[in-house]
Amino acid sequence: MQDKIEFLFKKPEDSTGYLLGQLTLIWQRKHKKVLDPLDLTQTQFVLLASIAWLSGTNTKLTQVEIANHNNFDRMMVSKVLRTLQTKKLITRHEHDTDTRAKIVALTPNGKKVLQTALTAVEKADIDFFSVLGNNLTLFNRHMIKLTEHNKDA
Repeated sequence: MQDKIEFLFKKPEDSTGYLLGQLTLIWQRKHKKVLDPLDLTQTQFVLLASIAWLSGTNTKLTQVEIANHNNFDRMMVSKVLRTLQTKKLITRHEHDTDTRAKIVALTPNGKKVLQTALTAVEKADIDFFSVLGNNLTLFNRHMIKLTEHNKDA
């Protein structure tokens, strides 16, 4: 058995994975700070925003479509949507032709809460990423490339 653990990187700051993890934690804390007063978690916010976004082109939006759009586990989405329904932020109804599917829509209160959350989160994001200045577009392109390349991994 080997006594010494050997790392590929000389220090944590040389590891892209470590840096991404640290950045994600800090970013999530910023979102938590603005979402807590609205009684929303980051995941609940993402699902509400996705419903609003996807409803623009799909009036019979299903839970599966929401899960797929976000690369989320379907069961987790179902549980979180149930919570949002309990909070009266969304409605869920059976699909007209597929009894296994649930149609999801924002309630008027859900739209109001989402708009407030969206304004706060977008402001937090602008502040968080402002340090990148003119490099933000390139950073976004790199994140899209990484997401697309690793989506099915």
